[in-house]
Amino acid sequence: MRLLLKFLLGLALVWVAGFVWFMLTLPGPVPAETKTDGIVVLTGGPGRLAHGVDIIRSGGAQRLLVSGVDPVVRPVDLASELDVEEDLFACCIDLGKRAADTAGNGAEIAAWARQRGYTSLRVVTAADHMPRALLELDGRLDDGVEIVPDAVPVAGGAISLAREYTKFAVRRLIGLVESA
Repeated sequence: MRLLLKFLLGLALVWVAGFVWFMLTLPGPVPAETKTDGIVVLTGGPGRLAHGVDIIRSGGAQRLLVSGVDPVVRPVDLASELDVEEDLFACCIDLGKRAADTAGNGAEIAAWARQRGYTSLRVVTAADHMPRALLELDGRLDDGVEIVPDAVPVAGGAISLAREYTKFAVRRLIGLVESA
């Protein structure tokens, strides 16, 4: 019983140390003048899509992919909700409707970038979600594709951060086990 308690305490200490590291290394936004071939926005939180649209409007990239869009969403509805001109939507914004989770986002984004021949992508998601999103992109993108993480502020509190860190840690452990 004592050995089990020591193991659980050690596991808790590793989790806490990892969580502190996670919080201290969360990415922030990149300078507005940063240019990439494409922008990808992972759905799921406030501020992400509006930020991506601002970047495309300012000429920061050629196209924008919104990954993980509900299949029932129509471009005209989203354009209206975001106050985006239909011309801009038609020329420069793609809706990815195949991804149901972050792993699906990684596959959808990689296929989109490959199809377009992009060599640089600006990834827009919440700061706490960025590490896991980048982990899912790693290995799926072609060699030489530059990733520029552009994080929007975290919407949730400490519990949301802890939940996202736990998802990241589990995904990282699975990746380590699979590569061993």
